[in-house]
Amino acid sequence: MKNIDASTLPYRPCVGVVLINAQGKVFVGERIDTPGAWQMPQGGIDAGEAPRDAALRELWEETGIESSAVEVIAETSDWLTYDLPDELLGKVWKGKYRGQKQLWVLMTFSGTDADIQIATDHPEFSKWKWSDRVALVDSIVPFKRDIYERVVEEFSVHLA
Repeated sequence: MKNIDASTLPYRPCVGVVLINAQGKVFVGERIDTPGAWQMPQGGIDAGEAPRDAALRELWEETGIESSAVEVIAETSDWLTYDLPDELLGKVWKGKYRGQKQLWVLMTFSGTDADIQIATDHPEFSKWKWSDRVALVDSIVPFKRDIYERVVEEFSVHLA
């Protein structure tokens, strides 16, 4: 396989969701394809889709949470980027992207745990939990840790 020059590839536009409960804890799910890797809901933005709409859609697709059970309270001040590690470059997203540029949306959750259904049509998570911000950053895969630290810092006033 020939070497890929990541600098020639674009970033995939993506949204991430920081969903907090009444105690300020953050929703995280363990990736179904990578046991031990936890993350917040996130996903690509469809052509013509506004980031906030994409965030609500991704939240519903990955957790079953209806938009009526959340309130959007903030967004990151700018896009945040991360590069894929060499072992994933050229393998994920059909090799089209070097990583992702993400806009993160902070939402409060007014539902109950029973409203969370990760057994979706295309499940991404094998299990989920409410996490504090320290455990959240510690449990993320290393190549996304910087993004999570920046998101947690920006939204820290709202997090447990």
